[in-house]
Amino acid sequence: MRYVLDQLEEEVGRIGRSGWRPMLRYVAGLHGRSIKAPRFPLSLPWEEIGPGYASGPAFGHWDIVHAVLDSLPVEPEHAANQIRNVLSVQQADGLLPGSIWMGCDPPAWSLKGHPPVWVYAVEEYCRLQRDDRFAAECFEPLRRNIKWYEARRRSANGGFFYTYDACWESGVDEGIRFGRSLPDSRAAVDATSHVFWLYRHAARWAERISPVNRNEYREKAEQLQTLIQSSFFDAETGFFHDGWSVGNPELRRFSIEGIWPLVTGAASPEQAERAIDENLLEPRRFFTVHPLASVAVCEPAFEPRMWRGPAWNSMTCWAAIGCMKYGRFDAAEKLLERALDASAKQFQRTGTIWEFYDSLGGEPEKLHRKPGYDRPCHDYLGHNPLIAMTRLWEECHSLSLMTSSIREKKEAAAAVSD
Repeated sequence: MRYVLDQLEEEVGRIGRSGWRPMLRYVAGLHGRSIKAPRFPLSLPWEEIGPGYASGPAFGHWDIVHAVLDSLPVEPEHAANQIRNVLSVQQADGLLPGSIWMGCDPPAWSLKGHPPVWVYAVEEYCRLQRDDRFAAECFEPLRRNIKWYEARRRSANGGFFYTYDACWESGVDEGIRFGRSLPDSRAAVDATSHVFWLYRHAARWAERISPVNRNEYREKAEQLQTLIQSSFFDAETGFFHDGWSVGNPELRRFSIEGIWPLVTGAASPEQAERAIDENLLEPRRFFTVHPLASVAVCEPAFEPRMWRGPAWNSMTCWAAIGCMKYGRFDAAEKLLERALDASAKQFQRTGTIWEFYDSLGGEPEKLHRKPGYDRPCHDYLGHNPLIAMTRLWEECHSLSLMTSSIREKKEAAAAVSD
């Protein structure tokens, strides 16, 4: 069955730069090709994470959220139904499985989590539709998800962690942060930031739809925010790192997971400014030819493989959202524009969308992935919210021009008064 997201396909013909539009049209069509009829355990039409995925067809937890970002404004019910599919397989203990493998009979799913970014999609749906009913529908699954993290992933110092051996719950497979033995209080910057986000959304939704546990979630969010600002930010690097490595150069790694305190709003304004200027916009760290490098180029562990150096457009999108949260529309515009330019260049050359890209500007098909499939997958939507990134670029471009104009007028007025 061929599904067509008419509004999405119409939109991409008029947004962004003309050089991006052939790629965006292809992405819109790819979304349609990826939608499948309902099948156990998914009772609604579901979107696979891309027909070129090596282990597909599969329905992915944080992968599908990245795909949903493309369709949210113009195909809201399709987007909401993907979140409903995610929540429909929630386990009794609150775990949301990271991946569902739909190619076997019956389908199977992994009993590990993935970053719980689904709450952002719910919040965006409510904001765009100006209706909180979807948040009310998702509130109880959110509470259960929080309980799972509190019961299974709380660290000794009050933060949270992800398992990292064969599971890679962080979604960053074979990342560089866990190469050595870790102390017992192994609070991770990404897991702790994600649970902070769960608390913050729970407090907001409770405020709007129910007074139940409103103060409890707000207080928990405030406690985690204090912990993140005090224990995860390294004054020497101007960036966020895992709790066990802050102030310890032997354990400290420059990896993309340090963006999450910005994305979730946990960073202080001063910390956000340093993280953006000294790291995200720094060519010697993350601001590469195709941003953002998943591992800073100054890091000895940088290599052209998976999450150890290549660029993932989903993370650039999250970083841009984080920059916007702190009023840095100029930074978000630069990140998005450079990533879209680089993606369009490779699309023009290869005619496809790649799972991840060479952050140094080389050919993505020459990068390494994993044994058994040693290059990035093609036609991969799960980490390529390119339409959403284009919308964000347009917003940031307008706001940057407006901010620049206001600043110039203030400077001119100050010069006259002097």
